[in-house]
Formats: sequence, C-alpha cells, structure tokens
Amino acid sequence: MKGFTPRQKLRVILLCHESLVPPESTAGLTPQQMLPWKSEHDVIQALRGMGHEVFPVGLSDDLGVIRKAIEELKPQIAFNLLEEFHGLALYDQHVVSFLELMKQPYTGCNPRGLTLAHDKALSKKILAYHRIHVPAFAVFPLKRKVRRPSRLKFPLLVKSLLEEGSVGIAFASVVHDDEKLAERVELIHRQTNGPAIAEQYIEGREIYASVQGNERLRTYAPWELLIERLPEGAPNIATSRLKWNYKYQEKVGVKTQAADLTPELRKRLDHLSRRIYRALHLSGFARLDFRLTAEGEFYLLEANPNPNIARGEDFAEAAAHGGVSYEELLHRLLTLGLGRQLAG
Repeated sequence: MKGFTPRQKLRVILLCHESLVPPESTAGLTPQQMLPWKSEHDVIQALRGMGHEVFPVGLSDDLGVIRKAIEELKPQIAFNLLEEFHGLALYDQHVVSFLELMKQPYTGCNPRGLTLAHDKALSKKILAYHRIHVPAFAVFPLKRKVRRPSRLKFPLLVKSLLEEGSVGIAFASVVHDDEKLAERVELIHRQTNGPAIAEQYIEGREIYASVQGNERLRTYAPWELLIERLPEGAPNIATSRLKWNYKYQEKVGVKTQAADLTPELRKRLDHLSRRIYRALHLSGFARLDFRLTAEGEFYLLEANPNPNIARGEDFAEAAAHGGVSYEELLHRLLTLGLGRQLAG
C-alpha cells in the first residue's frame, strides 16, 4: 500500500477512548454537546467522505479489543486518536507498541517519540544536548521535600511532568518565591499523583509550529496564541481553563491565527522545528510549542505528538493556511502510516 492514491479505498479502524466514540447521527445535538468527540467525528466523517470504510474502536483498559478488531476487520491501517489508556496519558505509547507487535500500520507517532515527548524533563535534556534553547528546570518527585536548586531563578512555571492538555496549569502556576513554589508543587502532586516540573518562565509570544512526516518533513504555517483581554498582571500562558472553557475564552478574547513573523524568523523556526522533530524521534505529525522572546530567540516549551486534528483546530488550520484541505491532510497521515517501517 506504499504510496497509495486518493482513489484507493482503505479499511480503517479508528482507535479512541470508548467514551469518545461518536453517535451515528448528530441530529439535534449542539456544537457544545459534540465538543468532547469532535476530533473523532470530524476524522470519521472526512474519511468516509473520501470513500474509506471506517470502523470506530473504543478502548478503555483492554488491548484485546484491538486484537479482536484486527482479526475480524482486517484493517489496512489504524487511525490512532487515543490520548490515554487505563486512565493514564503516559500509556498511549504502549498501545502503539502493541500495534507494532501486531504488525498493524497506524497513523501518528511511534512509541519512542511518544515516550521522549511525554517526559518533559527528558525531552529538554535531549534538546539541550543539541544546543536548542529550552527553559531551565527542576523535577520534584512525589514524597520529597521541595528544594529549589540555586541555579533555578524566579519566576517559575510549575506543571505536571507527564500530563498533557495543560492539566493543573493556572495563572497561579507562575510563582515568584519558594513558599509559592512548594505550594504549587504539592498541588500538582495531589492533582496528578505524579511528579511536578518547575521551569523558567519565558516572557514572550506563544508560537506553535506544525510538522508532518517521517523521514521527509514538511512544516505548515506558524500559528500564534493571542489573549486580547488578558487579566492585568496575569502571565501569558495557556491555562487549563483558558484551553477548555469556551465561555472563558470568549471573555478574555482567546484566538489563534497565523503568526506574523519576519522571513528570517520564519526560516529559523522552520529549521529549528525540523531539528527538534528529529532529535525527539517523532513521526507522523506533531505540534511544537515555542516562546519567542523580545530578543528574537525561540525556546521550545513542549513537543506534542499526535495533537488535536479536528477541523478548525490549530494543526488543521495551519495546514489550510498553506492550501492543504482537511481531506488532503488526513490523506497524508494515512500515506505516512502505510509507508513507515514498523518499530520506528
């Protein structure tokens, strides 16, 4: 199936959490009601519109569901939209490893890339080795006294080491003294039952770079997060409330759009994004979150393999800005999944 054309029709299983399998009909549902499973719905409808057979497969904590789907449906590819397994975001990499053990082609990132990107400390160490700017940081494990290394200067942003989606991040996550640092670390420990990371808060613009590919990479238009009515004195960060509460987004004027960068900055970001993508062994597609300082330096905050692929979200919008339709974007993901050697 390597290099298949849009005219070829595939049998696809779509992997997602069992609670996010969309209904067959959305008649009478509001956009707000559809929001939790919008990505799943958009991908299924687009793939079916392209002529592919698509079978949603809902998962929670049983890998046998995947084995059964593979044996009964004999799919040519699995479209992977899983963000967790058994209630843990970190376990999605093991589901992909299972697909590789089953020799089942799939879309998105390989297990190694997921492992490296999920660990925010490890990924920063790798990038620092490659002389790529990342914030200085320290990790605070569970059940240990919070002691800030003297080299780590305030202000600091405190967040979960392993959780995604801005879990536990609020304006109060930016701390300015050791007392608040200890309070916020302990809050993250309670909320996530996992380690916390405190990293240097980088003042600047929030820029997202979208990268797609395995060996040969392509980048899409840089995207920028803007908060038009940021509360006075609040840091410019994507909090959990700001990311997931749509009424609050309207209140503070959140929007994302193509970033207005000079040709030199755009060229530098493109080169840097490719270096990071390869250094972290990413594949399929990823969104890289940067801070751009007033001095024109890019700092990588996080790498997000398998980002939200719904219509209207940042990755799809960045591709559309460059003339790539939603259907063409999904086609490219299928092509990459079918053309990749397993055990990447």
